[in-house]
Amino acid sequence: MTKYWIGCLLIPFLTLSLTSCGDMSVSEGSQPRIEKEHAPRVIAHRGANEWYNESTITAYQIAAETGVDSLEIDLRMTKDGELIAMHDETIDRTTNGKGKVSDYTLKEIKSFRTLELDNSKVITEEIPTLREIMETFRDTQSYYIETRLVNGELAMEEKLIRLLEEYQLLNENLVTIQSFSEESLLKIKALAPYTELALLFRKGSFSLEKAREVDFPVIGIESTDVTQKIVNELHKKGKEVHVYFIDKQTQKEEQQRVMEYQVDGYFTDYIHFTKEILAI
Repeated sequence: MTKYWIGCLLIPFLTLSLTSCGDMSVSEGSQPRIEKEHAPRVIAHRGANEWYNESTITAYQIAAETGVDSLEIDLRMTKDGELIAMHDETIDRTTNGKGKVSDYTLKEIKSFRTLELDNSKVITEEIPTLREIMETFRDTQSYYIETRLVNGELAMEEKLIRLLEEYQLLNENLVTIQSFSEESLLKIKALAPYTELALLFRKGSFSLEKAREVDFPVIGIESTDVTQKIVNELHKKGKEVHVYFIDKQTQKEEQQRVMEYQVDGYFTDYIHFTKEILAI
């Protein structure tokens, strides 16, 4: 049975048991239940990538069915200026093609397929554009979108804001935009001043001084850089702390560790696990 069908078959039973999919090391009822409006955000990292090809329409659909707070989408720009969902600079790791996204037109990108092996069966799906994702979900989901420089230049911000405005997502406060590039976030702020923005820090490069001073309401930190002092200091400044995880092998342990610090958001590769430890 493929990851996709495992996810789909178990989704109707989520209200009965959050331990249906994946390995759970936290016992049922071990944490006090958190009211939804006060709960940390559960952000589906590249969709439900535990069960299906990352950053695909199906992965996002599965994640949406689990009731996550946001769908995390990494943006790359094609040679002809189209925005697609792809984490890596190249398509080598996740598709049957090779090369940089920026070296291909959208038509050429669409000739490749995302690939994943499950029980010796190859699962394939096309690489989606951001427009196709928005067309699928419209205002039924919240989006957590990552921008980046394109060949060192600010290139995707105006295109992104036009798309968000076209689907009226900014008016509904359904979008958070994150980036490691402060320059990119400042351009977004100039184009759409009321959009929630999150400044990301790379592993090992976190600066509490900078995080406190920047005019962004959310700070994204790699889990191993998170301490109680950092969370407390940023909370004093009225900022939220959203945590991402590089190492899947230690992610569950790290999620439990940072939970004790009362962080405000989890970029999770293990949706059910995160929901269970948070008791939501």
